[in-house]
Amino acid sequence: MRGRFLSVILSAVSLPLVAAAVSSQAYTWKNVKIGGGGGFVPNIVFNPTQKGLAYARTDIGGAYRLNADDTWTPLLDFADVNHWNYWGVDALATDPVNTTRVYLATGMYTNSWDPNNGQILISTNYGATWTASPLPFKVGGNMPGRGVGERLAIDPNSNNILFFGARSGNGLWKSTDFGATWSKVSSFTNTGTYVPDPTDTSGYNSDKLGITWVTFDSTSGTSGKATPRIFVGVGNLGSTNVMVSNDAGSTWNAVAGQNSTYIPHKGVLSPATKTLYISYSNGAGPYDGSLGAVMKYNITSGVWTDITPVSGGNLYFGFGGLAIDAQHPNTIMVAALNSWWPDGQIFRSIDGGVTWSPLWSWGVYPAINKFYSYVDTLAPWLGPDNTVTTLGTLQIGWMMEGLSIDPFDSNHWLYGTGATILGGRDLLKWDTTHNVTLESLADGIEETAVTALVSPPVGPPLLSGVGDIEGFVHNSLTVAPATNFLNPSWSTTSDIDYAGNKPTNFVRIGSGTGSQQIALSFDSGTTWSIDYGAPITLSGGKVALSANADTVLWRTGSSGVQVSQYTNAFTVVSSLPSDAQIASDKVNNSVFYGASGSKFYVSVDGGHTFTSPSGLGSSKSPQKIVVNPSVTGDVWVSTDVGIFHSVNSGTTFTQLPGITQAWAIALGAPAKAGGYPAIFAAAVLGTTTGYFRSDDAGVNWVQINDAAHGFAAPGSNPVSGDPRIYGRVYIGTNGRGIFYGDAAGAAPPPSTTAKPTTTSAIPSTTLLSTTSSSAIVKTTTTTSRGTPTTTSPAPTGTGVQGAYGQCGGQGWTGPTVCVSGYKCTYSNPYYSQCIPA
Repeated sequence: MRGRFLSVILSAVSLPLVAAAVSSQAYTWKNVKIGGGGGFVPNIVFNPTQKGLAYARTDIGGAYRLNADDTWTPLLDFADVNHWNYWGVDALATDPVNTTRVYLATGMYTNSWDPNNGQILISTNYGATWTASPLPFKVGGNMPGRGVGERLAIDPNSNNILFFGARSGNGLWKSTDFGATWSKVSSFTNTGTYVPDPTDTSGYNSDKLGITWVTFDSTSGTSGKATPRIFVGVGNLGSTNVMVSNDAGSTWNAVAGQNSTYIPHKGVLSPATKTLYISYSNGAGPYDGSLGAVMKYNITSGVWTDITPVSGGNLYFGFGGLAIDAQHPNTIMVAALNSWWPDGQIFRSIDGGVTWSPLWSWGVYPAINKFYSYVDTLAPWLGPDNTVTTLGTLQIGWMMEGLSIDPFDSNHWLYGTGATILGGRDLLKWDTTHNVTLESLADGIEETAVTALVSPPVGPPLLSGVGDIEGFVHNSLTVAPATNFLNPSWSTTSDIDYAGNKPTNFVRIGSGTGSQQIALSFDSGTTWSIDYGAPITLSGGKVALSANADTVLWRTGSSGVQVSQYTNAFTVVSSLPSDAQIASDKVNNSVFYGASGSKFYVSVDGGHTFTSPSGLGSSKSPQKIVVNPSVTGDVWVSTDVGIFHSVNSGTTFTQLPGITQAWAIALGAPAKAGGYPAIFAAAVLGTTTGYFRSDDAGVNWVQINDAAHGFAAPGSNPVSGDPRIYGRVYIGTNGRGIFYGDAAGAAPPPSTTAKPTTTSAIPSTTLLSTTSSSAIVKTTTTTSRGTPTTTSPAPTGTGVQGAYGQCGGQGWTGPTVCVSGYKCTYSNPYYSQCIPA
């Protein structure tokens, strides 16, 4: 998070990557396969002159190149802590003359969330390596309007010339040396006035959309000379928004007769017919847009024609994705930008927009006629499959700004949604049998924002919490999961934890509203049940599950830390700060830990009260607490000033030397059976920021990431060590999914099922120590809960419980008989409820 001042004309610079300051170990890094992308793909761009060459850009996960087998290769995995905003790609251009060249406009936000200016990334080898040309303003790959475009364009007649349309009122910029230096086009003064929400004080929705696209009219020039005619779309709503230059960008005028009602999202040229097609929406997208239009402009005659596919009550969305078939220049397709119900929509015309056919139409309500079959083999969790006819399933997608037809294959088409890339290879059937195959074609694209990772000692190798698509049980690292978390299902899982003594038991929390946001699983995440003790008004934050799985400690997103045992109602924990990092002891059921500021906290009564026996040096921001799964009281804490370790439940701490900042930390399988767990850390060690492993409790470290794997911002990335395979570590990223790494030449230690019961930890080492005279009171592990064998609760109380009240569960002492008309029904080991008989 660094800012810098740049001059108007900027020279290209080579990318500095990881400084060599510590020893390293070679690792093999692969994505944990979720499949289907998992995030918004604003556009897919085919090269017009090289068959099979195409690129996809994402809003937070970088860019990808299409392979011959329909898989995708990531191009920006080298982005590290110094270049994390490279993963926000706001525009892409592939060179039609020298097809090895490709350009990206990158930067994550234009408001304060990203203090860095943007840059144009330049590759001369199809994206294998890059050079950066800094810009003197910010670029917003994850800002509103990130699906418009393309804002970056290459002159097809003189490919040394590029134009880039900036956000925030920064205008139009030009390069004449293949993107190495840039200067502002001073004659272009219509820089856009539209902002989605002027009242947004964060700056996210109150920034100007700016210029939306740049399109060269290749037919107006000759090879070797600058193309005279250039069209530019501008983010204006209700005023002039399509500009044209007929002298290679020296002067500009508004195109006469244009539609100024809406914002122009795409401007696509059909060279064979000398026609410019434009899709419009009344919002910036990708989330908004309730009205719009599709227009075509005959460049020769200067005539505009409204070719909007629908009107009246059928027009309740804007238009985004727009494609021309290069082999059939009167064939065009356009996507509804935001048709959220009953599904997305795409229209196709083979006569230049005179008539249109949709991808679906209404039958006798509520039935719809689907003119496609749906295949989700590569990402089955995307579902539902093609047998489902329920309204609102959004099979087609949403946020559809990117839509492309392969210029060399009229059957091959791709479009981006808010979750994946869809398309197929039988597009011409649309015009004959009117039934195309719609399939997930994002294999290799892993774009998820990962919020939590847990690798338990038994069961599946990994469980994940993921933004927008809930999270997964990963029974395989190489096969996409069949489904995400269900029953309950939320858009985002904020955190997840397992019980140390009962590692098949998990808790997860969601970030939604209107329902309880805590769920429990007793079978390694296969099934889940709602924790009805949770209030429906709270969500988000962090969670810890006690060793025997009977107590949930929850640092809520808005109401401090709360605790519940046996799924009873949560109560506030006033003795722990509301911003505390939390964790459970993995052996002692009564012990929980917390850290806030420079203080470390311990509870010995199941999380109800906490005391602070010691401190964490000069820390102001603890990041993570991890606990040895086999030894009670063996605790590690990562902070803004380094890593602290306690072998006595936080009575005293030692600070590891050499590490000056640490984010995520994790424990994994030891190098030798019975040895101390391997420690993984995202940290600053000496002068190097990276990912490290220690096999001797932090005395010595090796760096495990390399110049090709930077993992972007470490402060956003959860880490989990695999407790069963030595050296294996999982790293979740904010935009590139989950990686797992294996040490070169490492072999797993002999398996062991015995869990140590000793309370001693590793021998002390010579470390900077912070001590306290306070001592923790040792407690014994409470009785573990039993596994239910019946579907009805055992009676433990007297009286009659009212409708929907609790009537049973472990630890319940209240009424077990329900009011007339209701039956006491088992939900989970801790909760039975009176529901209608």
